[in-house]
Amino acid sequence: MNDPTDNAARLEAVLPLSRFLARLVASRPEIGESLRASLHLPFGAQAMREALAAEAGDEAALRTGLRRLRARVMARLVARDLARLADLAEVTETMSALADETVAHAASVLGAALAARHGTPRSAAGEAQELIVVGMGKLGGRELNVSSDIDLIFLYAEDGETDGDGARLSNFDFFTRLGRQLIGALAEMTGDGQVFRVDMRLRPNGDSGPLVASFEMLENYFITQGREWERYAWIKARPMCGTRGGDLASVARPFVFRKYLDYGAINAMRELHAQIRREVARREMIDNIKLGPGGIREIEFIAQVFQLIRGGRDKALQIRPTLPVLARLGERGILDDATVRELAAAYRFLRNLEHRLQYLDDAQTHTLPTGPEDQALVARAMGAASYGALLEELDDHRANVSRHFEAVFADPNRQGHELAAVWQSCDNGGEAAQELARLGYAEAGAAARRLAGIRSGNRYQQMPAGIRERFDALVPRLIEAAAERPNPDETLARGLDLLEAISRRAAYLALLQQYPQALQKVAQLVGASSWAAGYLTRHPVRLDELLDARLLESAPDWAAFRAQLGQDLDGHEPDTERQMDLMREAHHAQVFRLLLQDLEGLLSVEKLSDHLSELADIMLDLTLKLVWRKLLKRHCEAPRFAVIAYGKLGGKELGYASDLDIIFLYDDDHPDAPETYAKLAIRLNTWISSATPAGTLFQTDLRLRPNGEAGLLVSSLEAFRQYQTESAWVWEHQALTRARFSAGDAGIGRAFEAIRIAVLRQSRDLDALKREVIAMREKMADAHANKSELFDLKHDRGGLIDVEFIVQYLVLGHAHAHAQLTGNLGNLALLKIAAGLGLIPADLAEQVREAYRRYRKLQHGLRLNDAAYARVPRETAQAEIDSVRELWKGVFGVA
Repeated sequence: MNDPTDNAARLEAVLPLSRFLARLVASRPEIGESLRASLHLPFGAQAMREALAAEAGDEAALRTGLRRLRARVMARLVARDLARLADLAEVTETMSALADETVAHAASVLGAALAARHGTPRSAAGEAQELIVVGMGKLGGRELNVSSDIDLIFLYAEDGETDGDGARLSNFDFFTRLGRQLIGALAEMTGDGQVFRVDMRLRPNGDSGPLVASFEMLENYFITQGREWERYAWIKARPMCGTRGGDLASVARPFVFRKYLDYGAINAMRELHAQIRREVARREMIDNIKLGPGGIREIEFIAQVFQLIRGGRDKALQIRPTLPVLARLGERGILDDATVRELAAAYRFLRNLEHRLQYLDDAQTHTLPTGPEDQALVARAMGAASYGALLEELDDHRANVSRHFEAVFADPNRQGHELAAVWQSCDNGGEAAQELARLGYAEAGAAARRLAGIRSGNRYQQMPAGIRERFDALVPRLIEAAAERPNPDETLARGLDLLEAISRRAAYLALLQQYPQALQKVAQLVGASSWAAGYLTRHPVRLDELLDARLLESAPDWAAFRAQLGQDLDGHEPDTERQMDLMREAHHAQVFRLLLQDLEGLLSVEKLSDHLSELADIMLDLTLKLVWRKLLKRHCEAPRFAVIAYGKLGGKELGYASDLDIIFLYDDDHPDAPETYAKLAIRLNTWISSATPAGTLFQTDLRLRPNGEAGLLVSSLEAFRQYQTESAWVWEHQALTRARFSAGDAGIGRAFEAIRIAVLRQSRDLDALKREVIAMREKMADAHANKSELFDLKHDRGGLIDVEFIVQYLVLGHAHAHAQLTGNLGNLALLKIAAGLGLIPADLAEQVREAYRRYRKLQHGLRLNDAAYARVPRETAQAEIDSVRELWKGVFGVA
């Protein structure tokens, strides 16, 4: 590989493929000698810096030195690429490094000379200012091609003036002069050629704007005049020189990346692409592999539109190079693996072809050659058997790109909709109602009146034209989608509630407009569950989840979720408000994914409750760590503090809207411990129960702590032990059967479990225990008296509460002899264990287990549709009622 003879042979083999390289070697023999000696080595940035220091160290030598370096770098790069020694990554990185080094060096030399005449530019506070050169486009993404111009923007941080003794300049004038000199040093054609053509049209206000801008000027421009296509352009913006370049991100990022999912970017980029297509057609550029159909620009558009849509919420997408962006879109399931592979392969092929077209004469071209001689050269340089074979491969890649581009950017509303007349004429009552009735709406008149009410309402009338256009496109599609559901009237009503709720957020309307399958899923979701409809209306940001089919296929990976959320929360320290919102957003996302799987019938009620309970545990544990970190007064590094779960969370039977029954324990002898942990408990409870712009996490109930509402908010482990063994009521021991460690110090969790087991295994008088349990059951029945003819699944005799009380009695009455009854395993498992121990009949226990399962499933279904009470016709559950009543009588001896 290091044999100069090999280098010489390689050079001779590639010279016929590039007239530019052949001319360079012929006119400058030293370049040919250098290639024969060093062709096997890349031309790195350090070597470029050394060459500039040697040849272009002052203003007089600058132009010649820059151009001589360009010739050396280009010669080696072209030869290495054509000899298959350099891959695409090396080619684009070398060209980007050449731009970086020449721009930085020229700015330094010219800036020093200008400062020598006028002084150093400074801010009002006296801080020295520098020219910040921002690379845009392929240069910004470090993807520069071999004969490209470079898109630059000149910035400086703060206004002020130079500190020279002579003629002072404002910072604006100083950097304007420096910018003009820099452009000349790079772009002027001399006997040695030029370094790069410089394009400044991407600066604020383009050619009509000032050559340089301060950060304040740039920020004001973004706020008042920034256009959608400029967001696209600024994705790749990269400071090339200037120590304050890092500060630019805080100015540009809010303009480029929205906090919400910005599906409106699709329409904006579709329009931009349409303009490009029209220009391509007008100029007959169909053979342009950059701008033509299926070309490089379409691949870049696919990558960048998803950056604009999601980059504000997913910082990992705030990167510049195209291929890594495509890879990350694949990792997130935004593009499928096959799409990413095809787009990446096409991108590499097109970029390599682009370079071989430019190697012919060092011309900025992207157009296929028309002459047979050049066609043959390009085919040979690409390793194709013939030009025809090259075109065949090119056509395959372009067809793939066009297909994927159309899938992303196709306008689903091009053809209008056949039900548009129903929406447009709904205020005409009869016609709309007739069509709705034909579609299967049972209450067609009411549906037509609802549509008319929306259309004539202030909210609709005051919509901006762009939002109203989207709204008008969606309503007919919703009418159609709802008509396909078993309950079209309810589905349409709930769907309209959602559309009205999101009508001020163009991005959400754009999502549903761009992805008809998402609107279909919305109809399916809201039709199946009024609770789900309300949840989605409260948290419309979750609409994006409907686009990812994988959510129905994969079980939650709670360890990975916890790790990622913990990392994200740490990354936003110390921003408490953002952390609270982030936790709520993450929790809502997971709940929504479980909801989708639930409504698809993929989760049993028991499995759903397991997931929701584990999710709650994670949220409590992460909250505890964050809140502790924020306490100003802490007497130890890690809190010796634990959250104990009771009730549904304790028994892992949590539902979507369940409260958390929790208590707080600590084990710490420090004199400040009681006060410190009380503050921790208060702030933890506030953190999880407060409403923020992102919603709430949980409502909590802290009344199961020792002495209830009259007791201390937090208890020491020893005080809890003493209370449970000496003062607790029987009902509190019943509650203890479903209690478990949830979050915090695992050592305290183990100590709590030991206390719990010891209490549960106390020997008790069974007759006295029965009387206590029966009395408590009667008290609860009286408090929840059911005066309807329906059966209350939870509170009526023969319902869920009876099953729970039976299990609790069996645990408290027999755990002293049977330790396995102390496990917090859930009512179903404990019934089976009790039957195995001979405490209850096995066949009856199985009947009650099935009754408990059915009750929970029925209860869950009713709650999904916002039923005020979990009640069903008694006859539909009579068999289950009888089984539970029979077991109750067998255990307690009374009906």
